[in-house]
Amino acid sequence: MSVIEIKNLNKDYGNNKGIFDISFKIEKGEVFGFLGPNGAGKTTTIRHLLGFIIPPIDTCIIEGLDCSKDIAEIQKKIGYIPGEINLMENITGMQFIKFMAEYRGMKDLGRAEEIINRFDLNPHGKIKKMSKGMKQKVGLAVAFMHDPDVLILDEPTSGLDPLMQNKFVDLINEEKKRGKTILMSSHMFEEVEKTCNRVGIIRQGKMVSIDDIDALQNTKQKIYIITFKNIEDVHKFKNEQFSFRKIKDNVVEVIIKNEINELIRCLEKYNLISLDIVHQSLEEIFMQFYGGDCNV
Repeated sequence: MSVIEIKNLNKDYGNNKGIFDISFKIEKGEVFGFLGPNGAGKTTTIRHLLGFIIPPIDTCIIEGLDCSKDIAEIQKKIGYIPGEINLMENITGMQFIKFMAEYRGMKDLGRAEEIINRFDLNPHGKIKKMSKGMKQKVGLAVAFMHDPDVLILDEPTSGLDPLMQNKFVDLINEEKKRGKTILMSSHMFEEVEKTCNRVGIIRQGKMVSIDDIDALQNTKQKIYIITFKNIEDVHKFKNEQFSFRKIKDNVVEVIIKNEINELIRCLEKYNLISLDIVHQSLEEIFMQFYGGDCNV
C-alpha cells in the first residue's frame, strides 16, 4: 500500500485557478519531488493532505488514514514545513520548539538539538528579530524533532544559504536511507536532483509529468557561453551544426544536450577567450517541456 495517495483531487477557484484531477502515489522510503512555478497548485495540493482544506472522502490518504476525517491523527504522524513560515514572534525560537514538543506530547526535545546543531541555529533570540533563514531553521527543527515517518516539506530551503542547503540535502538523503517517506515541493532543481527518486510536475493546476529523476535528468540541456577572440571566428562558427540561443558580438550561446564531445572537438579549430556553462533553471525546463509562459 502506498504511504501517500492522491486520487483525482479537484479544487476549482474559478477563472482556471485551482487544481484539476490531480493523482499520484508515494511509496515507503521514497522522496517525491513536487515541482511547478508559483501558482501552479503545489501548496493547494499539500493543504488538502494536511486537512487545511478538506478534501472529498477517500481522495487524499496518508498511511491508510483519510485526510478528510482523520486530520488530528495524521498531523501527529507527519513532519511539515509550510511554504511561508509564520511563527509566534514574541517568543524565542527555543520557546517555540518547546511549545511544539509539549503540543505533541513529547517528554523531551527529540531530535531538535541535533537539527539545531546541524544547521547552526541560535534558537535563543526572539523570533520577530530572526532572519527568514533563521526562522526556516526553527521550522526544520520542529518538523524533524519527533522523528516522523512521513515528511511533507513545502519549499523547505527557502531563505537558507548554499551551505545550509547542502546540509539539508544530506539530511534528506539520510532520512531516505532510514525509510522515511517524503513529499518535497521545491523550485530548486539541483536540490531535487540530489534527493528525489521521482518527480511530479504540475502546471496550471494539472499534473503534466511524473517521471523517475533519471528520466528527467536526461532531458536537461546545458548552455555553453563561448567568447571568441575575433568576430571572424564567430561568423564561421555560426555555420556549425549546433543550436544557438544567442549571438552577440564575439559571444555565442550554444544549447547542448548530448553533443559535448562534438562541441569540444569543433572548438579546437577556433581561438577562444573563455568557455562557460549555464545550467538550466527549473523555469527553462518547463519551457522546454511544455512551451509558452511557465508562469500561471
